[in-house]
Amino acid sequence: MSDPFDIDPDLVRKLADLLNETGLAEIEYEDNGKRVRVAMPGVGPQVVAAAPAAAPVPGASAPATAGGDPAAHPGAVTSPMVGTVYLAQAPEDPPFVKAGDSVHEGQTLLLIEAMKTFNEVKAPRAGTLVRIAVASGQPVEFGEVLAIIE
Repeated sequence: MSDPFDIDPDLVRKLADLLNETGLAEIEYEDNGKRVRVAMPGVGPQVVAAAPAAAPVPGASAPATAGGDPAAHPGAVTSPMVGTVYLAQAPEDPPFVKAGDSVHEGQTLLLIEAMKTFNEVKAPRAGTLVRIAVASGQPVEFGEVLAIIE
C-alpha cells in the first residue's frame, strides 16, 4: 500500500504551471483517493496533500436542514464554476444580500471571479435567503453550495 502523502512532483509542477497560465489562485486535483491542492498565497505555490476525508466547508455554518446535506436542499444555490467568491461589488461596498433578506428571481447574490472575469450568481427563484455558505474571498468548486433560498 502506498503512502497517501506520496506526491508526484511532475503533477505539482503541471498544476503550478496551470495556475500561472490561467491566473487562478488555487487548483485541486484528485485521483484514486489522493487529493493535491496547489495554491498561490503570495510569493510561490503552496502544496497541500490530503488523504480522502470529508471536511466541512470553511466559513460554513450548520446546514439549513437539520442533519441534512445542504446540497440536497431544494433551495440550494450552487457554484456554476471554479473560482473565488465575493459577496460585494468592492471590498468597501455592502454585500449584495444578507441572510434573512427577501430575494427575487434573477437578483445578484454574489460574484465568482474566474480567470480575471467576474461572473454574477443570480437567485434562481424568489424567496428568503436563509443561509450564505461561503465567505468573501473563499475559493469555491463547481457545484459547491453557495447559499440556500427558502
